Amino acid sequence: MSEVNLLYDEDCGFCRWSVDKVLRLDADRLVRPIALQSEEARALLHDVDPETRMLSAHVVTEDGHVYSGGALADPLFRSLRWGKPVAAVTRALPGTTDRVYRLIARNRFRIGAWLGQDACGVDVRHTD
Repeated sequence: MSEVNLLYDEDCGFCRWSVDKVLRLDADRLVRPIALQSEEARALLHDVDPETRMLSAHVVTEDGHVYSGGALADPLFRSLRWGKPVAAVTRALPGTTDRVYRLIARNRFRIGAWLGQDACGVDVRHTD
């Protein structure tokens, strides 16, 4: 297991809710949440176009590799004590993992509302 930076949209209620759930499962404290709107996120994602940066969550590993959208599932779950089996599934089914990520991203304002969270301000039509 290794430390990862989880970059998320702090203006999105569903995103904040999701990060909170990940952190509750992170017994080893290996996940560092970083708001996409921060200077640290801009530095970590310096090679990612600013518009693209806000279209998905990202994981940046200790070696600086950036994983975005559904691709972030493998390194994120590998960093969690219980997550290796889930990571193996996401690694074996990358297309399905990405489609599920995009489906959730397109509907995060609805899911957030169901969860009682603030709506997301990002135009989710650009996540396809």
